[in-house]
Amino acid sequence: MSFLKNFALFWYDFIIGDDWRVAAAVALGLIGTALLSAVGLPAWWLLPVAVSGFLWISLNAVANKRR
Repeated sequence: MSFLKNFALFWYDFIIGDDWRVAAAVALGLIGTALLSAVGLPAWWLLPVAVSGFLWISLNAVANKRR
């Protein structure tokens, strides 16, 4: 049972990492991409735009904390 707990904790730390908001943004970007693709629209552009936007928000939040 200890192996399963350590395995789950590893994946939690690997996926969530330091900021759960970035992980949630990536998940929302993947869901949005899947939805656009499902209705037949081009979806290749959504995930890079979403990740770039949330990276900017995340870095801005860290920079504002240090001031």
